[in-house]
Amino acid sequence: MYPLLGKINEPDDVKKLSLFELEALARELRQFITETVAANGGHLAPNLGTIELTLALYSVFQFPKDKLIWDVGHQAYAHKILTGRRDRFATLRLKGGITGFPNRMESAYDAFGVGHASTSISAALGMAIARDIAKRNNQIIAVIGDGALTGGMAYEALNNAGSLGMHLIVILNDNEMSIDANVGAMSEYLARLRIAPQYNRIKKDMGNLLMSIPHIGDTVYRTASHIKDGLRFAMIPGSIFEEMGFHYSGPIDGHNIPLLQDVFANAKEMEGPVFIHIHTRKGKGYLPAEKEPEKFHGIGKFDLDTGKPIKSASSAPSFTSIFSRTLIDLAESRRDIVAITAAMPTGTGLKDFGERFPDRFFDVGIAEEHAVTMAAGMAADGLHPVIALYSTFAQRAFDQLIHDVCLQNLPVTLCLDRAGLVGQDGPTHHGVFDLSYLRQIPNMTILVPKDEEELRQMLSAALKLNTPTAIRYPRGAGLGVALTDSFHDVEIGKSELLRKGKDIALLAVGSMVDAAQKTAAILEDQGISATVINMRFVKPLDKDRISSLAVQKKLLVTMEENVFAGGFGSAVLEYLADTNQNISLLRFGIPDAFIEQGTHDELLSLCGLQPVQMAERIFHRLRELI
Repeated sequence: MYPLLGKINEPDDVKKLSLFELEALARELRQFITETVAANGGHLAPNLGTIELTLALYSVFQFPKDKLIWDVGHQAYAHKILTGRRDRFATLRLKGGITGFPNRMESAYDAFGVGHASTSISAALGMAIARDIAKRNNQIIAVIGDGALTGGMAYEALNNAGSLGMHLIVILNDNEMSIDANVGAMSEYLARLRIAPQYNRIKKDMGNLLMSIPHIGDTVYRTASHIKDGLRFAMIPGSIFEEMGFHYSGPIDGHNIPLLQDVFANAKEMEGPVFIHIHTRKGKGYLPAEKEPEKFHGIGKFDLDTGKPIKSASSAPSFTSIFSRTLIDLAESRRDIVAITAAMPTGTGLKDFGERFPDRFFDVGIAEEHAVTMAAGMAADGLHPVIALYSTFAQRAFDQLIHDVCLQNLPVTLCLDRAGLVGQDGPTHHGVFDLSYLRQIPNMTILVPKDEEELRQMLSAALKLNTPTAIRYPRGAGLGVALTDSFHDVEIGKSELLRKGKDIALLAVGSMVDAAQKTAAILEDQGISATVINMRFVKPLDKDRISSLAVQKKLLVTMEENVFAGGFGSAVLEYLADTNQNISLLRFGIPDAFIEQGTHDELLSLCGLQPVQMAERIFHRLRELI
């Protein structure tokens, strides 16, 4: 079925193929990747767009001696297949299988671990410096997408690389999209470059013409840079990459293998930093992905023939959709509510808000730090901004949350989607640190809803406060609880009694509240009567409730889908220690390790967070206390 792909056991095998064979291999790779993603889920559209690029790279460069760094890693499936992982590719994103992103622990060909955007140029520059200090002779190549190029870190790296002047190659994979449509001035600039390729042709022709003049051509060429610059500025409003010190080439067809080979071969021989701008089509070769690239950027299992997603059994709405609907409802009567996201209007549920209130919606691109400080500026002048980010990406704005929002005690609401374990995307995407890094910041209120109805009420409550707030909620479907049309007051810092028991108390937040209820039912069968508390707030804690339970129960148990260190359980433990309350405490949470990929249930089991596992540990702890 895959006659050429079956012969590729290592990258050097790519170098043996003719152009005809490389183009045939590209088709086989597209089919192979599409079939696997249909079965496992994953990032399809970006990977289909970079197959010719990958083949050209492996036919020109010598990996792993040369170093290839993929930004984010959404484009690296072909790279994984060509580097000895073809036979394991069916395990993509499965527990114990190969990861969805480049991973240094997985292969020597994965030069740098990635998963978050805008890091590749910085890492590549670091490797180039290390190479030059060690006096090695190898190539360093960073591949970055036009979406990731909107991140500020990418410009910091470009600026530094241009000033240092050392040799490295940056390849811009310009497919006119990140996860959603690109936004911002850089996106518009790249569009102008794509429609003005004549600049590079004319620049080359002029250089050749001047150099051909006998005796004086070389001198004329060197002194004619102002002519070249004048031409460039006349045709394109500024070539930013050349101004930053890079040799710029492009835009070129990213699906033309021989052209890519020629450009890469030339880039190897250049001195200083090189910037190669290629234009690719996201989803190329699979019609549903070409038509809807944003839908197939990151997708679950789908039907190969139709491209339609294979739905899970749950009919409950997702937490994301409930957040989206609720925010629109609240914004109908409040002009001060504005919404901000960082290149993820669809993933965060803000796309509908943007369509309903286009003048109050802001997609800032992959720029979480800017998003938070911009929100602080809005809040300082009378608005109440809501920033919707994935938990794992909000980590990037930690300083801005401290310095620009909380220090000034501004009314900014941070809504953290994908909080907790997120499944097959693995350790780069698990949102398991937010409670810890948010809890330590003064003036911050942290709300953790147990279900989709409580999310509605908590969002309404947060938007009534004139102080910083954060709400974290999990990926995927809610519990299917009844939803109300109205809003009621949520008392800040007060917990909710869900079940009365005489022996122990289970204190849970967010996704672990339902698990606590199930754990209590298992314990009841073992003769242990458990109180279940939905704590609701990690900050401020319901200290009265904790103190009351501490004098009534044999054991307090905390449950959270967050790391142990600094999380909800730590907050309870600190309070008990600070107030000298002598009560045994058992904590459940994410252990001190980066958790691998797998289904959500598999990862809960790995962390000992399934109700049966927790009931067993509680039973044994109680026996120890007797």
